[in-house]
Amino acid sequence: MSRRALRRLRGEQRGQEEPGLGELGLDPGPERCREGLPPAAVGRGRREPARTGVSNRFELITAEESEDEPPSREERADARLSERDAAGGNNEGAVTEETEGDGQRDGEEAEQPDQTEDNNLEDIDSLLEKIEDTNGLSPQTQSGIIADSRPLLYVEHRNLNPENELKRYFGARAVLGDQRPRQRQRQYVRSTWLTAPKNTWPRFSKTGIAMQLVDSRRGVQYFTFEHHREYQQVQFKFLDAVESMDPNNIVLLLQMNPYHVDSLLQLSDVCRMQEDQEMARDLIERALYSLECTFHPVFSLTSGTCRLDYRRPENRAFFLALFKHLMFLEKRGCPRTALEFCKLILSLDPENDPLCVLLLIDFLSLRAREYTFLTRMFQEWESHRNLSQLPNFAFSVPLAYFFLSQQEERSELELSQARERAARLIQLALIMFPSVLMPLLDHCSVQPDARVASHSFFGLNAQISQPPALNQLTSLYVGRTHSLWKDPAVMAWLETNVREVLRMVDARDPLVEESEHKRKMRYQSAPRNIYRHIILSEMKEATAALPLEVTSQPVMGFDPLPPLDSIVSYTRPERTNRPSNESTLSLFFRSLLPNFNLQGDIRHDGDEEAGAGQDLNQGVNRLMAAMRDMLANIQFQEPPRDDNPEGDGDWD
Repeated sequence: MSRRALRRLRGEQRGQEEPGLGELGLDPGPERCREGLPPAAVGRGRREPARTGVSNRFELITAEESEDEPPSREERADARLSERDAAGGNNEGAVTEETEGDGQRDGEEAEQPDQTEDNNLEDIDSLLEKIEDTNGLSPQTQSGIIADSRPLLYVEHRNLNPENELKRYFGARAVLGDQRPRQRQRQYVRSTWLTAPKNTWPRFSKTGIAMQLVDSRRGVQYFTFEHHREYQQVQFKFLDAVESMDPNNIVLLLQMNPYHVDSLLQLSDVCRMQEDQEMARDLIERALYSLECTFHPVFSLTSGTCRLDYRRPENRAFFLALFKHLMFLEKRGCPRTALEFCKLILSLDPENDPLCVLLLIDFLSLRAREYTFLTRMFQEWESHRNLSQLPNFAFSVPLAYFFLSQQEERSELELSQARERAARLIQLALIMFPSVLMPLLDHCSVQPDARVASHSFFGLNAQISQPPALNQLTSLYVGRTHSLWKDPAVMAWLETNVREVLRMVDARDPLVEESEHKRKMRYQSAPRNIYRHIILSEMKEATAALPLEVTSQPVMGFDPLPPLDSIVSYTRPERTNRPSNESTLSLFFRSLLPNFNLQGDIRHDGDEEAGAGQDLNQGVNRLMAAMRDMLANIQFQEPPRDDNPEGDGDWD
């Protein structure tokens, strides 16, 4: 019977014995050798599990120091050598080296005073304070900019995972659930940052997409996606499936090519229209996974210095997949993760902003309570991007300062500065965009007082007289962010500043007339990226304000409103049968017989006059043949006879 079994029979606890190295888990012990475990295997890191009664092995060391002086290193080494000689073995030299190393570690650990542990705890507290400071709790400088050396659009990998945000809200147990045991049985897949691959997805293989480094200058790298020849053929089949207006054709194409990106984007829109949100989100995640697997080794998601040109059709799928993914994240209740994806999209092309995420980033910042990020962005970009000319920044930035002024952990100086900036900026916003107030109050179910409702500055005339482009921007902002203004404290603060603005209007402040002149001169027509953003956002208030030239053209989910200056690397081949200048009769027969072609094959030699008579004769002959085929295939159904007992007198 082993010594361990005898100890269990006697009822002895582990902490009652003299704590040698074997008791602390640093020495394999002779009983392990008797059970067939060689000392060398134990020395490589296989230790016994901790017993009950001992929560910390260092507690035993400090407890024994107060009673007895621990034996010296030489005595412990001799004792263990004598025990192992009795057990036998050929690993004497290895055991001696391990014993000496264990004695050194045990002696060093026994000599550490209690003051060292206190110092370590103080160091941990200081590290936690530094971590909190980097998360936005550090004091601001005099200019209001956070003391952070990282770039403004710096992206953190841990903030790209929505599970991390959900864990902070609900805890790991509620988020993970039964996923932990399943992950052990999951097959090996490539680790990615944008999405987590699922077991239900098809096996990934090379899709025919690659990323190439185009240029690198001034510390910025310019990349582009490229489609290989086999992927181009799949893309042509996808365009044929889209023109057929049948989603089943896209499903069949995905069965053969499960990671074709444009098919995944288009089918996701179909599923979303059919209220299948889970499948729509899953298809977008699969598209992101397919694109991330083709990243260039130098391409970085976090640096903010990697660029993609939206004018290239191959790059648009990545922009659109990221945008659709962040919209799903925002609806899922993960605004912090959605903000990180929004920063990623903006970092890919901050100058042109093809999806105009500047109209969305302020809302996500307020939802995620990242007020310092929003105020920092406004201060750093206002000089060269004129963010105050966008209604969303004009109203969201003072709202962020107001929320900062409500944080009690800040100093009194910072709170007073935040209150002053919030009041000044909201008054400027109300003077510049007076048409926002009444729709905002209407969405918040707030009835304005008689003075505000009857005043011409905020009345109906302010909404009718504004340019169409400004109407689209204000409708988009009110429809998206009105829920953030429903707080009673926010409404009270807004009411105070509205009264101050009315006082300035009645006093004929020059700023009021200047702002009116700016509204008339600007916002005559919105750029194409704003239209693209409104279409992707699907805000009914803003979609209803789109001009006719945008709503009249077809909009595809895989490429909405492509740029007019697109850089096309390959084109779709011409169709073999492409009739032109067809008559009404020819179109009628073509609707009945899809293969009918009155004009025949298109001539490429350009000799039209010589073959005009021959083409006419051939066209007439084809027409007569088509009519004969049509008449031959027509079948007339006889009416039911009177002697038919089952007939009811009606034709089928």
